[in-house]
Amino acid sequence: MKFWLDFFPLLLFFIAYKVWNIFVATGVLMAASLLQIVILWFWQKRVGSQYWIAFILIMLFGGLTIYFHDPAFLKWKVSIINWLFGAAFLLSGWLTRKTLIERMMGGNVSLPKPVYQRLNGMWGWFMIGLGTLNAVVAHFYSTAIWVDFKVFGMTALTVIFLVIQAVYLVRVMKSRQH
Repeated sequence: MKFWLDFFPLLLFFIAYKVWNIFVATGVLMAASLLQIVILWFWQKRVGSQYWIAFILIMLFGGLTIYFHDPAFLKWKVSIINWLFGAAFLLSGWLTRKTLIERMMGGNVSLPKPVYQRLNGMWGWFMIGLGTLNAVVAHFYSTAIWVDFKVFGMTALTVIFLVIQAVYLVRVMKSRQH
């Protein structure tokens, strides 16, 4: 259920873009993001900070996109979110006792501190790289190509990255058993 809740604003955005245009799709994304927050609130009685950050940026950049009739604002939102989360991962290793990935996984998986730090760094640099790649596609390619990249390319890259992380974790856990 949570998986679909995480992706339904993106899915509705994509469908609205293919049926209408980027501006209608932006409005749909904004409405779906609000609905996502409401559903999370009623379902879990709390909304994680990553959802609030994404929601605020979607409303801000989506509003600017519609007001100025310029999709560049929405395109930049994707890079800014990725860069912010990447920075949060990287800075959490220096500014707090626990890395961000350790906070996210700590209750379910017990790993040595260096492994958490490595995973945290991998996530940080991945998010920064994804934001940079989005900026390149947004700048040099059409909105249609950017939408396809945003929906399929970034999702595929994230899945590949998750598989790499899973393989790494399996190796670490196997080496800890021996």
